[in-house]
Amino acid sequence: MRKYSLFSLAFLACSLLSAQTYYLFVGAYVPNDPKQGINVYVLDTLSGQLQHKSLCPNLVNPSYLNLSPNGKYLYASTEARIPKDGNLSSFAFDSLSGKLTFLNKQKSGGENPVYASVHNSGKWVVDATYTEASVSVYSVNTDGSLNPAMQVFRYTEGSKVNQERQAIAHTHSVFFSPKFDRVLVPDLGADKIRSFNFTPAAKEPLSPGNPDGQATLAGSGPRHLCFHPNQKFVYCIEELSGTVSAYRYKKGKLIALQNIPAHPSTIVEGFSGADIHTSPDGLFLYASNRGNENNLAIYAIHPQKGTLTNVGFQSTLGNHPRNFTLDPTGKFLLVANMLSNSIVVFKRDVQTGLLTTLSVTEGIPSPSCLKIRKYQN
Repeated sequence: MRKYSLFSLAFLACSLLSAQTYYLFVGAYVPNDPKQGINVYVLDTLSGQLQHKSLCPNLVNPSYLNLSPNGKYLYASTEARIPKDGNLSSFAFDSLSGKLTFLNKQKSGGENPVYASVHNSGKWVVDATYTEASVSVYSVNTDGSLNPAMQVFRYTEGSKVNQERQAIAHTHSVFFSPKFDRVLVPDLGADKIRSFNFTPAAKEPLSPGNPDGQATLAGSGPRHLCFHPNQKFVYCIEELSGTVSAYRYKKGKLIALQNIPAHPSTIVEGFSGADIHTSPDGLFLYASNRGNENNLAIYAIHPQKGTLTNVGFQSTLGNHPRNFTLDPTGKFLLVANMLSNSIVVFKRDVQTGLLTTLSVTEGIPSPSCLKIRKYQN
């Protein structure tokens, strides 16, 4: 009996040591309030419920987040939407306590930072600013803190197709390629996807790969993009036209394959495409729509051609789904409804791609970005 008890205790101890925790990091558009900032939640993978774990306070508009490859550091676009301001901030994350600790911040390359991407080495971060249309690169210290921007590229000329939104350039996001040797930048104002080469060993790692960029449809307003898991295809959500474009990706170049509506045929105006992601298995694509829709468009992906077929739409059960994410297994899809202050957790049918509501967490101030990661504790 004593041996069995010791074995049981040892087994329990090993189980606890190998426990997996799904942490959800929530960025938001919030004022300088000690009670607001970046929130951390734990996702219950059985019920789909969210449990609040911690708050990193005293932050102004930590609007977009991204994690280092090892999950130990988090980077946030801060002071977004503040006139003549904008920073990229770094934080250390303790997966045992579930708490973030502020490390430092550096000035962004322009006003209103909106996106940050981290190199797979963890040694570089690239960000984009919307209002002043810039792309900047920062080196990262061994403790996760940031050095000042070592390169800044700025753009001015917009496509002017939509005079209200495209009078000037507006770089809206920035993405490393799957091999981390290039950087793609959707420019909503210029109707282009800009391209850079990225060479970590170079004194200045970022260099223009396609100075003119890949032109998108006039007036489309490219916003966010994602790579297919097979690395052969790229999908871009276009904010102003309410469409999704599919491209073949080869040696840093984009070859147009398809342009498809991200909305039902009954919707003829008020488009406001936001975010886009493939499922981890590469079988389905999801795109969020704000404006008159507040839903997710769901597409099946042709495995060889990379083209899309719409299979349905899912209400996000809230207002203004600015950002969403899928967990690493593809079992869950989580949506941030910014204007209704809620996060909705859906269960994903891996066969059909369709979604079923699991939980709705309300009272979260203006959630604008969700990042989820599994930690081995």
